Amino acid sequence: MALKAIYIPYLLRFKKPGGTLRGILTEKQTYFIKVYDDSDISRFGLGEAALFKGLSADDRPDYENKLTDVCKNIERYIDCPEGLQEWPSIRFGLESALLDWEGGGRRILYSSRFTQGQEGIRINGLIWMGSKDFMKEQIREKLSHGFRCIKLKIGAIDFDTELSLLKAIRNEFSPQEVELRVDANGAFTPDDALFKLDALSRLSIHSIEQPIRAGQWERMSELCENTPLPIALDEELIGVFNQKDKILMLKSISPQYIILKPALVGGISGSEEWICLAEERRIGWWITSALESNVGLNAIAQWCYTKSPVMPQGLGTGQLFTNNVSSPLRIWQESLWYDPLCEWDMSSFIEAK
Repeated sequence: MALKAIYIPYLLRFKKPGGTLRGILTEKQTYFIKVYDDSDISRFGLGEAALFKGLSADDRPDYENKLTDVCKNIERYIDCPEGLQEWPSIRFGLESALLDWEGGGRRILYSSRFTQGQEGIRINGLIWMGSKDFMKEQIREKLSHGFRCIKLKIGAIDFDTELSLLKAIRNEFSPQEVELRVDANGAFTPDDALFKLDALSRLSIHSIEQPIRAGQWERMSELCENTPLPIALDEELIGVFNQKDKILMLKSISPQYIILKPALVGGISGSEEWICLAEERRIGWWITSALESNVGLNAIAQWCYTKSPVMPQGLGTGQLFTNNVSSPLRIWQESLWYDPLCEWDMSSFIEAK
């Protein structure tokens, strides 16, 4: 038996434009990797090479050339996965496809109580950047759906307006009722960051992700040492490939948390290494998706469940796109569930060769 592989480009379209510090997103290019054997066309493994343009370390002009090489020489990359160390999204896609193939091509990468529909994964409700009214509308919607952990992306509008939004939530809901997280995506400057962190800490914020832009290790270390609220590194992990550099970064900065996005930080295997290194240093962590389709989200969620997460995770809901792949993933109250009675819609992938 010789495995074959192909990649399939796919353009995801947002139901509503998503506001980020990198602009307004209306669509997102992604790529599916399909592994199969000609002797049984009904069985194939599917993974998502979830490239995030403008953010992924492997956002390069030769990206599709690398995908072509991986698919053409799949056995070589199976035997030598370190060849994809600097291509984290492709590594994530290939790992997921192979795990799916090994599981029988049923989109079950890790059989568990999650995939059996017996337990869900607690997640946070994500509030996208935008006008004050738009953000308030999202907050009301998330709270009405049972979310008790809300994450707000900040930095797109002026800080005082964002602070007033957070104060309005905190005036209505205590920290015991609603956990608040914020993600600055590097929007603060090193000079104003501590002042803003102090203002946020007065509202019993759980944590802040990436207060200043990545790459300023000395300034980030100072912030982590003096911060009045926990800091979680996010973009800081992107592009740090080998173990020696990972150890150096964690030792230099000493953050309270790290955020793991498999498609951005080395796939599942790279994320496992980050977790081991963080736990050795008593650094907390949680897992987050990064605008994957349901194919990528499914892989992240199934792997995430195996880590027995305690706090709410930053997993997507699969509801952002008009043309997402139909899947058994469901949101109920504040958790992501897998409904084993629902089928995947694989019609677009069965005949692809």
